[in-house]
Amino acid sequence: MNIPSPKVTIYTDGSAQGNPGPGGYGIVLISGKHRKELSQGYKLTTNNRMELLAVIVALEALKIPGSDVTIYSDSKYVVDAVEKGWVFEWAKKNFKKKKNADLWRRFLNIYPKHRVKLVWIKGHAHHPENELCDRLAVQAALSPNLLIDEGYLHEKSNDETDTE
Repeated sequence: MNIPSPKVTIYTDGSAQGNPGPGGYGIVLISGKHRKELSQGYKLTTNNRMELLAVIVALEALKIPGSDVTIYSDSKYVVDAVEKGWVFEWAKKNFKKKKNADLWRRFLNIYPKHRVKLVWIKGHAHHPENELCDRLAVQAALSPNLLIDEGYLHEKSNDETDTE
């Protein structure tokens, strides 16, 4: 007997107060009657990093491999990179001259473990779950217990020392 894969709906958002600046992500996961909210803030990061990290953390939070997952994001950067296949081409070129390579590698590690579809939704368009993710992301960015985005700092230091 085949047990159907869980269907999971995820909403994500990222925020940076200044770009770069303090940032955070917000996530709402919904599966059947289960609902979970996640958020975290970082001392210095970018909006794109937080948008991508939200998707990664959401996928990493799923407990059952092979889930049918629909992720709603207002980030064209993230949605287009995946749905238009750009990230897979970037990976073939080892992310040469691409920003956020550390996060894209982490994404590609978790992405194949589920059946994932990313859907772009307009931000700040009064979609309740997206608005909640935005509030969670902003609150996380403004919270006192911010983490260090090591990947951003490493990338920034490489940009400054890159002489090509």
